[in-house]
Amino acid sequence: MTTPATPTSNPPTSSFPPTSLPTTNPPTTASTTATATGAASNNAAQGGGGGGTPDVEYSLHERVLCYHGPLIYEAKVLRVQNMKEPSALTGFTGMHYYVHYKGWKHTWDEWVQASRLLKHTDANITHQKALQAQHAASSHSSTSGAGSTSSGPAGGNPKGTSTTKHTNSSYSSHPSGPSAPGTGGGTTQTSSARLGGVRKDARGTKRARDDDDASKKVEMKLSVPEVLKAKLVDDWEAVTKNNQIVRLPRTPTVEEILGEFGDLKDPNIMLPTILSGLQIYFDKALGSNLLYRFERLQYSDIRKRYWTGQDVVVGVTEKEMSCIYGAEHLLRMLVMLPQMVAQTVLDAESVGIIREYVNELLL
Repeated sequence: MTTPATPTSNPPTSSFPPTSLPTTNPPTTASTTATATGAASNNAAQGGGGGGTPDVEYSLHERVLCYHGPLIYEAKVLRVQNMKEPSALTGFTGMHYYVHYKGWKHTWDEWVQASRLLKHTDANITHQKALQAQHAASSHSSTSGAGSTSSGPAGGNPKGTSTTKHTNSSYSSHPSGPSAPGTGGGTTQTSSARLGGVRKDARGTKRARDDDDASKKVEMKLSVPEVLKAKLVDDWEAVTKNNQIVRLPRTPTVEEILGEFGDLKDPNIMLPTILSGLQIYFDKALGSNLLYRFERLQYSDIRKRYWTGQDVVVGVTEKEMSCIYGAEHLLRMLVMLPQMVAQTVLDAESVGIIREYVNELLL
């Protein structure tokens, strides 16, 4: 299966944390499986970072500029609401604006904070064009090649993708909502590209040599079985195209899966540390890295029920998300793990140990 082409006419994109979250294209090869889970930072999960001024107010039907990922797009304010309770989509209170991106389908309309918005002025338009030029240059110079994808408010079904309905009992239908994930696989400039100018101007200096060493990241390559790649595609279609969400709580949970794996292995001093680290990674990455936009409302409800709600008793009824979510979301994290590890300072030996255990877990 070949990953469908995505629009290139400047759609809003999001960078993936630690590198990039789900894209509008299904993961179909070893090099693209990580895109099924999306892959940016916490801001990316909310639709991208912003550089606007939070205390500036905007009026209904006002023509504005809106940050989406690393770029800025022309938009229009369709609704204005002062949210007293934290928004299920953004997690924040205060003024929120429901915007429509000019030239994109309404499936990409979304609630944003003022920090994502800019006034439609000549100066800000100049800034918008400068970001677009910078993004295009970084995309051209990136060594990721065909592995880089972009996604945006294209709406509809990607050309060439299947429209088969899934009836997996692990999923439940949701009455309404956009099918596109809330984050995209925005192109990320590599360390060598960012440091290229430094090395050219300071060739032979100690700092240039240090920068070269720092840019040599330890790669973590996983062997994802074909059956699990197919599961990732099925998961993507169920959520983004069929408007289905995984039934929660899951059985077995992430905690139980990791525990059962540990029971099958010979006990050693490293195993508990590795498994505990994977569980912590999952709990920290779930909300910002592992969810499609369609799943965020469910995630907000689960958090309120088991973690942040008034009825939750600390140490008694509270539960980490690894005790609620199951294999579907754990698989999303495992295929993203190489990107996560690339953002750390782990040495080659540590990365090798993690890779060995994760590859066994994937079997």
